[in-house]
Amino acid sequence: MSSPDRLVYMANQIGSFFATQRSQDPKAGIADHIQKFWEPRMREAIFAYIDHGGDGLKDVVKDALIALKAKQQA
Repeated sequence: MSSPDRLVYMANQIGSFFATQRSQDPKAGIADHIQKFWEPRMREAIFAYIDHGGDGLKDVVKDALIALKAKQQA
């Protein structure tokens, strides 16, 4: 599994990409990408990281991850 720093970096890179896509809501794009392409252990690790503050995550990325976590728990 990736370290928290690596997960933060990867999530922020995804956020940077979707921020440039004018045809799509960045939060939705980020959440969809992470849901589709990150393995469950990676998602659980980043969710746990958010639960402890989520330092270093871009705001849009953190918001997308919080929404994805809530959707998965519903």
